[in-house]
Amino acid sequence: MASNESISIFSSASLAVEYVDSLLPENPLQEPFKNAWNSMLNNYTKFQIATWGSLIYKIQKDKQETWENQWKCFKVLLFSHFCIQLPLIYGTYYLTEYFNIPYDWERMPRWYMLLARCFGCAVIEDTWHYFLYRLLHHKRIYKYIHKVHHEFQAPFVMEAEYAHPLETLILGTGFFIGIMLLCDHVIFLWAWVTIRLKETINPPRDPLNLIPFYAGSRHHDFHHMNFVGNYASTFTWWDRIFGTDSQFTAYNEKMKKIEKKMQ
Repeated sequence: MASNESISIFSSASLAVEYVDSLLPENPLQEPFKNAWNSMLNNYTKFQIATWGSLIYKIQKDKQETWENQWKCFKVLLFSHFCIQLPLIYGTYYLTEYFNIPYDWERMPRWYMLLARCFGCAVIEDTWHYFLYRLLHHKRIYKYIHKVHHEFQAPFVMEAEYAHPLETLILGTGFFIGIMLLCDHVIFLWAWVTIRLKETINPPRDPLNLIPFYAGSRHHDFHHMNFVGNYASTFTWWDRIFGTDSQFTAYNEKMKKIEKKMQ
């Protein structure tokens, strides 16, 4: 009897959800997601999708790094993670205590305020990154700090964090500025960390690429290929305002013309 009542409750709940869903506008991301999904099915085998093969993607396919260079990169990352990033992670508690960031449920922010503040943090971090990253390319500073990061002209996953310890601290500061200015609950800290982690994973069919002013992996990959321009981390507006994306724009137009000729 109890089992039948449970089934009836779940059936009613399911019908209610379907009814509410029918009243909502169509999800604008559904069609792009469908196209991306079908593209994956058409380009990769089920084995690749279920295991690891479909994850192998490289923008500059003609430039492959040696195992020696990858091992060198791995060792630098170990030092950075354990000697720089780990202490910062453990210092999070003291950060929340110093700025009196609440943990309690009663002061939990609404979801839209959470998203708005995370966007604000992204704008702050992107602004900090653009100007400091550009400064690190100055001829009087470059060889001492940022040259380490440019040892690899064709970035791969580990290379994203391959940098001089000072650069890790300098650019990493931008992540915390938004927290100090906008954080009103510990869940905001978690949300901002999650978003930043998501930004580091930017596959070809990433929905974030649908945002007109989102930079993405191709934006920064060109920076490594060209050494000049494309200094922003998340958005493209600072590069557009100061004209530091002109070579990237010209390169994209050139590649489009080549693709048309090959068709």
